[in-house]
Amino acid sequence: MPLSEHEQRMLEQLEQALAEEDPKFASSMEGTRRGGPTRLRWILGVTGVVLGLALVLVGIQTTMWVGAAGFAVMVAAVAFALTPPRRGKLAVVRGDGSTGPATSGRKQKSGSGFMDKLDDRWDRRGRDGWS
Repeated sequence: MPLSEHEQRMLEQLEQALAEEDPKFASSMEGTRRGGPTRLRWILGVTGVVLGLALVLVGIQTTMWVGAAGFAVMVAAVAFALTPPRRGKLAVVRGDGSTGPATSGRKQKSGSGFMDKLDDRWDRRGRDGWS
């Protein structure tokens, strides 16, 4: 059952808000929506493993180097298939219709992280004259 026009707009607004708030998480979730790049990586990985296995079998009959190259092809194909594809920066459509990267306009919260709290304590220590 397809989404209504209103539901599609609400979903797009939620996606944009997520991309503005946490672009790293949004980019990691972007690839799970469609199976295109991931499916292609799996197909290429399986093809590489089959090709590497064929080279190993040929290497058994000929020289050790061909078999070693086949093994290297198999390892590289499995690594390629299992690693997620790299994503570019997300583009966010703003209320005025302009587009830009999701990180533009986003400011870091000061004092919210563990290291920021330690820095604040260190600054207070030096300012108050603790030894």
